Amino acid sequence: MEELTMSHNDSDIHCGDFPQKISASILPPIIITELLLGLPGNLIALGIFCFRFRFWRPTILFLFNLVLADFLLLMSLPFRIDNLLRGENWVFGDAWCRINLFMIAVNRSASIGFMTAVALDRYFKVVHPLHKVNFMRLRHVAMTVCFIWTVAIALRLPLLVNNDVLRKLENDSYENASLTNKTDENIYLCRSFHPYENPPLSIQLHYLVYILEFFFPLLLILFCSIQIYCVLRQRQVSKKKNLQAMRIVLVIVGVFIICFGPGVVTGLSALYLKTLGNDYCTAFKLNSEVFIVFIGFTYLNSVLDPIIYCFSGSLFRDTFKGSIYQYRMYRASMSIRKSEIGGIFCKAVFYYESPTSYAKKDKME
Repeated sequence: MEELTMSHNDSDIHCGDFPQKISASILPPIIITELLLGLPGNLIALGIFCFRFRFWRPTILFLFNLVLADFLLLMSLPFRIDNLLRGENWVFGDAWCRINLFMIAVNRSASIGFMTAVALDRYFKVVHPLHKVNFMRLRHVAMTVCFIWTVAIALRLPLLVNNDVLRKLENDSYENASLTNKTDENIYLCRSFHPYENPPLSIQLHYLVYILEFFFPLLLILFCSIQIYCVLRQRQVSKKKNLQAMRIVLVIVGVFIICFGPGVVTGLSALYLKTLGNDYCTAFKLNSEVFIVFIGFTYLNSVLDPIIYCFSGSLFRDTFKGSIYQYRMYRASMSIRKSEIGGIFCKAVFYYESPTSYAKKDKME
């Protein structure tokens, strides 16, 4: 492993650097499950978006980019799994540590951005059906997509340029937590949330973005949900149509809170415990362990995002059902073809191996 460009000590870390034993034991099977479930679901969604849709609407374009954001995460997860299985010992170097954390953070920001865009798109279509936003050309929607990606990348650049996300920890202070690397001289911790006493400016910006990108979009999505519900109720829309119009926004709210809410709450509680001083180090360490576990649960959005695609409208569902029907028809035709070929082969074998054929051979001899 390449040497770190700067040395670290425990004096700049609140309650000292400590291993995340609970998360290192709990998270690997959870993240592996998220990877195994999220990869096929997003591959199917990507195939439908790329090969089945002829016309692209704004919602479809936002959801397609949500799939791309999920692939950023899915490409990063194997390295986090390896890191946890080694007892949090990062073996891929400082540069890849930054890139890995950067890709995970961009996934989070981009996913939140595109989920919010889908909710806003549904809000304008229901609450303001004649607004010019509903008549945007695809070129303008593409510009909106580029803007979301630009903001997501720009907000996470501090992780990419920061040289303090990979910290060297002496083996004797690690308390033998790394079961697979007991003989290593040093342990390297690759984290975007080190418990700094005085975080550098780039890390402070990372913390601020982490908190604001949850609360601001959540309030916006809740506002869209309430407005859609009130408008549909005033228009006396049937209960069935009301639920159909509301379900995509409600699914987004559910995915948003389940995936991102626990991590933000435990992160804020960690900041509060830090202000209480070293007398609460035990509680701070336990809270930090729970916080890292909930960070692992944010990866669940790559598993739950396909649910958003299914509830986004009948177009995706009908296309998905049509793809399944065509696949079944293809399998049925292949099985029929194989049975026909098998029947011809059996007839040929019967003809050449029948007693009559042997009798004819004997007479000829």
